[in-house]
Amino acid sequence: MPGLFDPIAIKGLELKNRVMMSSMCQYQAEGLDGAPVDWHFIHYVSRAIGGTGLIVLEMTNIEPRGRITEKCLGLWSQEHIPHYKRIVDACHSYGAKAGIQIAHAGRKSVIEKGDIIGPTALPFSENSPMPRELKKVEIEELIEGFGKSAELAVQAGFDTIELHGAHGYLLHQFFSPASNKREDEYGRYNRFPLEVIKAVKAKMPGDMPLIMRISAVEYREGGYGFNHMLEMIPDFIEAGIDAFDVSTGGDGPVRPKVYPAYQAKYAEIIKNTFHVPVISVGNLETPAVAESVIRSEVADLVAIGRGMLRNPYWVKEASLQIGENIDLPGVYNLGY
Repeated sequence: MPGLFDPIAIKGLELKNRVMMSSMCQYQAEGLDGAPVDWHFIHYVSRAIGGTGLIVLEMTNIEPRGRITEKCLGLWSQEHIPHYKRIVDACHSYGAKAGIQIAHAGRKSVIEKGDIIGPTALPFSENSPMPRELKKVEIEELIEGFGKSAELAVQAGFDTIELHGAHGYLLHQFFSPASNKREDEYGRYNRFPLEVIKAVKAKMPGDMPLIMRISAVEYREGGYGFNHMLEMIPDFIEAGIDAFDVSTGGDGPVRPKVYPAYQAKYAEIIKNTFHVPVISVGNLETPAVAESVIRSEVADLVAIGRGMLRNPYWVKEASLQIGENIDLPGVYNLGY
């Protein structure tokens, strides 16, 4: 059985190990253009130096109003490409592959005086701004926007693209009966995400995998359970999804009780039911837990978030704890 430090290939994406840096918002973009700055370069490349197999950049939005805040990243202009390519090229030079998570915040945006939009005019929480219900023509424009962002990501040299369909952002808002009360064709919970998947896939090379982060279940009244997601997954796969990054919750303010590998069971069911690669995320930062998730074939990759916020060299230290002892570039091994 494969372990945490065995290689894996998903279509044309070949990774040296099964550790993914989980996408985590940094809120460090400057000005209003959404381009990455030195903070992002240091943040991501240091984790590549630390041995991570796949670096996935934070939620990167397809248009200015799609950002959560004015300090969130965006990818909607040719002018953005050199800033992302600098990060991608450096990650590649240290043996890591690079992915980007493209998204739209929808009703979770809190940009001051922003045009807050959603499937329906329902706020995310009592303290959230009231969104404006999207018109059909605007939905069609957003689908094109996702495709354009994917095209730019390919030009920047990314090895994979992840669609953010979890945690209450726009794709998830269309999934959920709690936030999608539309009565037109986009009231069908998977109509909008399926059209986004197809638009993005059309802009990607044939051997580049398209990943989708999903919330397997919601933790709110009026939200959906796991069966709702299981019913949609075959359509997502047919439309072009090659792997699933399986999380939970987010389309409301309620949070679950967290414990090691608390979301892994959902990834395992999706993996075994649909025979598709899956990534598990959520309190997997203890190396023995991460190794167990891979060795037990619960998931194909593990996504590490907070563990890598604390330690850019999480992968190196995990390798020592489970007896693999990978090498780092330069003189960094002297530190161990």
